[in-house]
Amino acid sequence: MSRTLNDQTLALAGVFQAANLVQQIAHNGQCTEASLETCIRSLFATDPASTLDVYGGDLADIREGLVTLSSVLSEQSKQQDIEVLRYVLNLIHLESKLNRRPDMLDVIGSRIDQARHTASHFGYTHGNLISNLASIYADTISTFRLRIQVSGNPTVLQQEENAARVRALLLAGIRSAVLWRQTGGRRWQLIFARKKVIRHARELAEQANRPL
Repeated sequence: MSRTLNDQTLALAGVFQAANLVQQIAHNGQCTEASLETCIRSLFATDPASTLDVYGGDLADIREGLVTLSSVLSEQSKQQDIEVLRYVLNLIHLESKLNRRPDMLDVIGSRIDQARHTASHFGYTHGNLISNLASIYADTISTFRLRIQVSGNPTVLQQEENAARVRALLLAGIRSAVLWRQTGGRRWQLIFARKKVIRHARELAEQANRPL
């Protein structure tokens, strides 16, 4: 796996995209369908040719994550930004704990593999697949002492479909955090190399806007 700034920024954008969608669903019960599909699809990209291939091979698919990354890391002024950043930091922290649990990684890997049939049959945003992935998160990551507290509208979060999408997205966020670590991403970079990461994320987001 390549360890360039480009790869690290793409992987980190994957974490931010998942976190941003969690924030949207928790408050409004809805999110961008295409961005949701990118996150869920990334869980099944187990042998990618490149980091971008994890997200479908098109910068446009990860654009929401790139924009969120650059705005949240540069501003952190809105409540929404603070919530998204908290989710991102918690996901990175949980991934480091998961990395020390090969037994749990094996369980997650085999259960995601079992879910491939559902994904190919119904598509990546179908309720059956989402609830399947949510149960994987609940049975594994949710057993750690640190649990991500999702802020939002209680009425929205009590709806089973929304709770399932949140859990499935948190699992996708963990997957991107794994990728970020594999590409050389480290937590200190969020502080000491922040400006460089922001600048590159903006450049990639601009590329995603350009017509082919």
